[in-house]
Amino acid sequence: MAEPGFIAAALKWVDLRPDVDPLAGTVRHDSRTAGFSPADAAALEWALRLGEAWQLPVTAITAGPPGVSGSSGAQAVLRDAAAFGPRRLVLVTADGDAPSEAIAGALAPLLDGATVVCCGDYSADRGSGSVPAFLAHQLKAAQALGLTGLTPGERGCLAAQRRLDGGRREHLRVTVPAVISVEPGAARLRRAPLAGLLAAQQAAIEVADGAVTHRHRVQVMRTAPYRPRPKMLAPPRDPLPRARLLALTGALTERTPPRVVRAPCDEAADELVGYLKDRGYLT
Repeated sequence: MAEPGFIAAALKWVDLRPDVDPLAGTVRHDSRTAGFSPADAAALEWALRLGEAWQLPVTAITAGPPGVSGSSGAQAVLRDAAAFGPRRLVLVTADGDAPSEAIAGALAPLLDGATVVCCGDYSADRGSGSVPAFLAHQLKAAQALGLTGLTPGERGCLAAQRRLDGGRREHLRVTVPAVISVEPGAARLRRAPLAGLLAAQQAAIEVADGAVTHRHRVQVMRTAPYRPRPKMLAPPRDPLPRARLLALTGALTERTPPRVVRAPCDEAADELVGYLKDRGYLT
């Protein structure tokens, strides 16, 4: 087996500002607002830190539609990442809604030999966060997911921290090859230098055909706004129809009739407080 020789940052192409219509139940996407999520930004930062600590080159890789130009589609994500100095940029052409196992299967051949693959723990489009686990399976590598911090040791060894329930933390010792995913707060992406921003527009991007297509297993017939389920009430117990109607309509129930109070703000507030006290809500 060849000695692992690079650090990889697996980034996801996602629309960061989708246009959501809650009444119609539709979502419209625009490739011009695409990018990588805060979790992926933390993964890219850790890939750069590991590359500097272990003197290894860094590869940025993503899967998605290529777009019509370098400023649209998944290439825009790699252009943004190129400003920070990764040596290699790889785009795997795939459908944006392909399942996680298919995306991992397309990325794995291009990540063979990676020392560490850094991923975000979840994406900004309500992703399941399962791609790192599938990727670790494809690469037959160790996995440490949902990390809140990393401490690189000697080459090939990492000390990691993971969040547990109840405010507890778990400390891990990770050996390479490994696939890790980090939370957004694990690191803050550095500021790209001006020279890197200028060079990113002309950076070479390797395009690989992942042959990842996705056929929807569930066909959405109709969408509608959310409506809560009706509340189940016990029926009247009286057997007489008249008594049942009176119970349902509440015609004979004693209640305070509604009234409208037109008054200045301070007097209206006093009226509301007095009503709440009369009803027993305030003492």
